[in-house]
Formats: sequence, C-alpha cells, structure tokens
Amino acid sequence: MTSLLHTAPEQSEVWCPALAPLHEEGLARPRIGIAGISIESSTFSPHISGTEAFTVRRGATLRAYYPFLDAGRDLGEAADWVPLMHARSLPGGAVDSDLYAAFRDEIVDRIHQEGPFDAFYLDIHGAMSVLGMEDAEGDLARHVRAALGHDMLVSTSMDLHGNVSFELLSAVDLITCYRMAPHEDAMNTKERAVFNLLTRLRAATGADVQARRPAKAWVPVPVLLPGEKTSTRIEPARSIYAEVPLVAALDGVVDAAIWVGYAWADEPRCQAYVVVTGDDEQLISSEAERLARLYWDARRDFEFVAETATLAEGLAAALDPGAPRPYFLSDTGDNPTAGGAGDVTWTLQQLVTSPELAAGPFRLVHASIFDADAVAAAVAAGVGSEIDVEAGARVDANVHGPVRLNGIVYSITEGDPVAGTQAVIQVGNVFAIVTERRKPFHHIGDFAQLGLDPASFDIIVVKIGYLEPELYDAAAGWKLLLTPGGVDQDLLRLGHSHLAEGVFPFSDTDAQPALSAVVHRR
Repeated sequence: MTSLLHTAPEQSEVWCPALAPLHEEGLARPRIGIAGISIESSTFSPHISGTEAFTVRRGATLRAYYPFLDAGRDLGEAADWVPLMHARSLPGGAVDSDLYAAFRDEIVDRIHQEGPFDAFYLDIHGAMSVLGMEDAEGDLARHVRAALGHDMLVSTSMDLHGNVSFELLSAVDLITCYRMAPHEDAMNTKERAVFNLLTRLRAATGADVQARRPAKAWVPVPVLLPGEKTSTRIEPARSIYAEVPLVAALDGVVDAAIWVGYAWADEPRCQAYVVVTGDDEQLISSEAERLARLYWDARRDFEFVAETATLAEGLAAALDPGAPRPYFLSDTGDNPTAGGAGDVTWTLQQLVTSPELAAGPFRLVHASIFDADAVAAAVAAGVGSEIDVEAGARVDANVHGPVRLNGIVYSITEGDPVAGTQAVIQVGNVFAIVTERRKPFHHIGDFAQLGLDPASFDIIVVKIGYLEPELYDAAAGWKLLLTPGGVDQDLLRLGHSHLAEGVFPFSDTDAQPALSAVVHRR
C-alpha cells in the first residue's frame, strides 16, 4: 500500500444515546413531520437528473428508511411521526427544474394536508444543483418554512459535502452533518438530528417556543476542496474532525459541524462552513471561529487520500511484476457518487488499446460504463459469443466518444435494482462492465454477482474517489488517477467562474479572512 493509505479509524460512536426524561413542561409525544430531497449534483456534468434518478419514499416506506424510528426504539416511541415524502438520488448532474419544483411543491402540499405539526425533520444532502438555480436547498428550506410557519422547530441533517448558505441556515433551527468521510456515520447523523430535535421539545421550556430554539453560530470558510483531499481517514481532516464531538459535548452547546462543501458545482455558496448550535452565544461563537480557523490554517496541508497519478503512471505501477495484488486504480474524473455522468469512456479506451496490458499475463476489470443499447446487444449475442459494439459517451462525450468493445460476452446478470441488466465484455485482458443504468461499484458483491472475484484480478479500475470500506480493505495497492470528467479532481482545470471571492485554491494568497461568526436565532 502507498504511504498515504492509513488504517480507517474506528467509528467514534454508535449514536444511540437514551433520551433525557420528559420534563413536566416538555412536549409528550410531539407530532413531527419528515420530508426532504437528497442529491449531490455536478454542474460540470452534462447529465440531467430526472425522474429515473430518484427513489421516492412516502408514508410507512419512508419511516422504515430510518431504523432508529422502528417501533420499540426510544426515538420511534417518543413522537408521533408523520413521514410525508423524501426523494433520494445517486449523485449526478443538475436536477431538472420542473422535477425539482414538483418534489418541492408535493412536500409543501403534504405539510398543509397532514399538519399541523409540533416540529419537523428536514433530511437533505446540501449539494443539490437545479437547472437555473444557485441555491436549491435554500429555496427548499424557505418554502418548507413558509408552509410550517415561523414558530415550528425544524431540524436538518446533511452530508458534509453540502453547502450551508445563509438562506438555508436562517430557515432551520438545528443543523448538523456527517463527521466521517467516507460516510460511515450517515445514518447516525440523521439519528442525531432527530435526537437533538426531541431533546429540545422535551425540555423544561413550557409554552415558550423561543426558549426551545437554540442560536446558531455560522462561519463561512473560503476553502473548497474535493472529498478525496479531506478524508477523515488521514490528517489534517482526521484531527480537525476529532474536535467536533468535543465541541458538541460542551455545556451550552447542542451540536457542532464542519462542512467541506461541494467542489463540483459552480455556485457562490460552494465553500466550507462551520456551524455550532447552542444556548451560550459567546461559547458557540468562539468555538465556531476556532474550528473555522483550524480548517483555514490547514488549507495547504490537505493531501489526496492516496498517491495520485496520471492514467499512464498508474497503469505502469499496476503492471509492475512486483506490484501487490489486487491493485486498485480510482478513475476519479467520472465518479458517479460525486456527480459524474458515469459513461465517460476516456479511461476504458486507453485500457482496451494498451499494448502493455495486452502483452502481459494480466487480468483487469473496469467498473463501469452504462449504455442500455450496448447491454441489449450483449444480451442478444449471448454469453460466450463474440461481440463488436460501441458503448458509453451517450451522456458525457466531452473528452471521448463511444468506445469500441470487440470481444466476448463473459457474463449477463439481470435484475440489479440500481443497474438493471449488466454485461461483462472481455476484450483481451480487459473485463469491461457495461450496465443498463448508472451504478457505482462500492462492494465486493457488486463484482461477485457478475461472476467476477476481485481477488482473482491483478488490476481493478473503478469509478470512485476514495475507496469505500470493503474495497479499501480488499486493496493491496492503490492509486488515485487524475482522469478527466465532470468531477475532475484537478479543480482548477474545470473552469469555475461563480464562486465567492477569495476561495482557496482558486485564490491562493496569505490574506487572512475575518472568519467571524454570525449568530442567528429565529
């Protein structure tokens, strides 16, 4: 393994504390609505996220999405939960504006139809881009707040790669985000958001709604880095994020959070943020500013979570006879879980035409591109048959057109709930996975169901940034390839033009930003 590949930290907490006893002035079994829209979307990808991209949950199906709300669990029994609607998508391109408006308006309509509520849980990502808009979550929160009224307590959970505009901040009362990247604490964070909400509702505040509402100390930090440079597996993010639960545990503090921001959208809100929430305004301000300063001061110290390379350099390292096996190469520029289209063919084209790869005793699997027509052609040909088909670049052809796959149909697998039908086409030493629909490959089982055992391959090329836990554990060697695409890790070559002034690394000076907390209480 490369020297930058460290052991992943243990989960710092399995977040299931017991609720404090209900105070006689608190709300017993408050009625709490649940809704949200969750997607991370690149404005540099030509992909448009439409209806097919989203899983929409309503009613009992939505409640079942949150295991901490199961019957018999403390949080589940502490309130009457009213799950309205939640739309969640794999990351992709910007959301179709009509679809976004339909989702938002359904949430608003359901609030009017199924209210009134005592409080509300808004479950969002924070990096949703919508065609024609610059702050989609701010717009959503504003509409939700208008439907709920001024006095309703609203708690929000987010991805740490989201953005916290002041419009979003001012529309909610409690706000938090993940503390781990990779996001092993995603569901724990949602649980924490609900726990914090219930804690405020059960407290000794009587009918004084304002007393339930904490203050929020908000500090924008003019830094915008990709997630692959800010993984909490390595320094400096590891130590900076270790401070967050310590701040949250202070008397007078409800919660603390640091957002990295989303690097692949060109919007003024895209940068890092710190928010500390609580009742002691002086304390939350000073702690928010301290965390913000830690992040700013470390801005030049953030490094990629693995050694980086060009495709040629990475392939040469992986083809070295002494390289450990399996050797993983992250094709980062078209990572669908960061917002890439998922059908960029640039890397696969280099692989199937590589004389070095073809000449050696190597087996390489590439995951993946999506092309429904190419999959249909493979199905028609049948397993074991020869096939000559063009695939990919139907959505994102900015850096290369469709790739020619002239080989043998190795396997056909039907019924994947995300990918649909999947075909593996063997072109010499390259096993190319082609899916009917966009799909990330994060788990050993994603390969195994296709008849591919990662341990039996010399090289595994996967469209991902930092490796998710199962692949991380499986990798004997690993490099991050700085490949082109809608989520290019080389941010400076993407062409951002709408960011706020002075955001590092787009502006790199020694001028010190104010990093002063704005304290807001609804």
